Formats: sequence, structure tokens, C-alpha cells
Amino acid sequence: MRRGYLLVFLAASMWGTLGIFATYIYRYGVDSFTMVFWRVLFALMILGSYIALFLRENPFTWRRLHFYAVYGLVGVFAFYTLYFYTVKMSSVGFAVLLVYTAPAFSVVLGRLVFGEPVTLEKAIALLMVLLGVVLVAGDVDFNVGLLPLVTGISTGFVYSLYGIMAKFGVRDERPERVLFMMLFFGLLYLAPFSKFSVPSGAVPYLLGLAFFPTFLGYVLYNYALREVEVSRASIVATVEPVVAIVLAYVLFGEELTIPQILGAVLIIGGSVIVHAKMREKPEEASLEEAH
Repeated sequence: MRRGYLLVFLAASMWGTLGIFATYIYRYGVDSFTMVFWRVLFALMILGSYIALFLRENPFTWRRLHFYAVYGLVGVFAFYTLYFYTVKMSSVGFAVLLVYTAPAFSVVLGRLVFGEPVTLEKAIALLMVLLGVVLVAGDVDFNVGLLPLVTGISTGFVYSLYGIMAKFGVRDERPERVLFMMLFFGLLYLAPFSKFSVPSGAVPYLLGLAFFPTFLGYVLYNYALREVEVSRASIVATVEPVVAIVLAYVLFGEELTIPQILGAVLIIGGSVIVHAKMREKPEEASLEEAH
């Protein structure tokens, strides 16, 4: 059980580097869809090579293509489209804040889909991390209109669906192949909206973006979902913005305010609470054995 939570924490830490790489990439004038396209393309190359050379398997599978087609649509294309439109119509802080409504959706969906119990410590942890995210996001203008509010909340919902679909995927398939197939279809959906050339100076940062928050982040998270409830994993994964603000402070000298520090403490505290009790393990084990 503790291994699963550690994997979630490591995955979220990898995701926390996304903003750092994106900051450098944007300096080269690369638009958002093109950045995601190359991120996914390079990640596919890294992941495919890893599966073929180290796992000695074919990264592509013809099984459940309809599932992966939907997974790629939801987990890559829909998520980033909704996120970027929310940013465009509001602000990055507003978009990030609504992305992290995902744990609330995950608690509900985990209950409905997998029968995961809504325990007291889980509810307390959820409230703590949601409040923490509000504080970490800083000053956010909520006077943005209805449409960005809808797209922002939809981003959080779609983000929660990633974990639900991953949970289904890794039950009878290697997590690396599940990720490969999702990214493969995601790339197909992104291609019509992307540019196929980028400045050479941006390539090292795109490779870093592909390796750390994409390849490592999602593989670690997919493995974690074999051992951890979707709802609990989603709550622990909110340490991502904490990692992001700390890296921004260290690397770019961005201000780290008292409310942000308090928010970080609440997020970490909520993450500790949600895996403090180990009694849920038998329930998860029985769920896995049923499949």
C-alpha cells in the first residue's frame, strides 16, 4: 500500500516539472497545441523504445482499440483542449484551480464505478487539499464569465476520468502499454491542430517535457493505480502544484507567499491523512482479485 502512495507522490512530483519546461519552450514561440503534440510524440518514442528494448514486447496492441481511442480522446485531446481554452478565456491560475476539482470528481466516480468507500478521513483530506489548492493558486480573478467556468470545471472532470480509465486499463494490461496506446491515439487527435516544426533550441526542453512529466509521471501513476484507490490517488496527486511553486521559487526566483506556504502545508497534510490508515488494503485486494 505504501509503495502505491509513494508512486503517486513521485508521479505528481514529475508532473510538477511541467510548468518549468513549458516556460522555457514558450520562449521559443511554440504554441500550446504544438508543444503538446511534440511532447506526446517524443514520449511515444521514449516509451516505445523502453517497451521494445527492456520489456522485450511490442508496444502496440490490437486489443481493445475502441477503449484506447476513447482514452486518448479523453486523457490527451479533451483535457488539453479544455485546459488551454480555459487559460485563454481567463488565466493560468483560474485554470489550474479548476483542474484540481478533479479529486472531488474522483471521490464520487470512485464510489459509483469501483464502490470505493467515502470515509471520514478521505472527506477531511479532500477538503484540506481543495483549500490548499485555492491558497497555492494565489490571487485569482473569478469574474471571468460562465464559459471559462464551464470549461474549467469540465477540465477537472476530464482529469478525473483519466484515473478511472487508467484503473480499468492496468487491470489486464501492462501500464506502459496502456500509456503508449493512450498517447498514440492522443497524437492522432492533436496532429490536425499542431505545427510540425519547432525551433531547434526548444527540442531539449521538449525532450525533458516528454521524459519527466509524461513518460515517468504517467507510468508511475499507472503502476500506482494497481494498488491505490482512484479517489485516494487523485487526492495525493494534488502535491503537483506544491512541487511546481517550489521549483518556480528555486529556479526563477518567483515569490512564495505565506498563503501559498499554508496551502502547501494543507495539501501535504491532506495527502498524509488519506493514506494514514492501512485498513483499505483488503478491500482493494479483493477488488483486484475479482478481475
